[in-house]
Amino acid sequence: MNRPPVRRLDATRTTHRLPGSVHASLRTVLGRFATGVTVITTGGEHAHGMTANAFSSVSLEPPLVMLCISKGARLYHSIMQSGSFGVSILAAGQEDVSRHFADWRRPDGMAQFAHADHRIGTHTGSPLIAGALAWLECEVVDAFAGGDHSIFVGKVLGCDLDSGSGALSFFAGGYHVVGTTDRKAS
Repeated sequence: MNRPPVRRLDATRTTHRLPGSVHASLRTVLGRFATGVTVITTGGEHAHGMTANAFSSVSLEPPLVMLCISKGARLYHSIMQSGSFGVSILAAGQEDVSRHFADWRRPDGMAQFAHADHRIGTHTGSPLIAGALAWLECEVVDAFAGGDHSIFVGKVLGCDLDSGSGALSFFAGGYHVVGTTDRKAS
């Protein structure tokens, strides 16, 4: 699983920060967009995990997903080095896991996974959180500068799902549970 590092992004681009009051307003407005909650991970010598909700599907053919990571985050550097990542889509009841991987005081490396049951992904070596609704393992195929974040596009190498129902979501600054996987007939 030795992959070349992801190409460096153009650091010469400047970003424009909104005035404090506008920045706070934008944060509140964007908080009204309900999202799922994931833990993004890397394995091997650059092992790291981080709670993220800036994750989305891009394409089914080819199978692509994207995530946005702050350039100042430890995970950013881990993804740049490993060239791959795992995604665990958290289930209802995994708020404690989300909070753990959102806490900057957690240990570095594999030690941070001692508090979360996990298995090691076969495609990327990334830790995948037990009890999650679904998992993906991805190889970075592109990276784009996006202000103070980078947008990573990953090709899905493998995926799996659990039989659980109810997803952990984040809305208006708090955790919520979204229904079940039962659907009404269309």
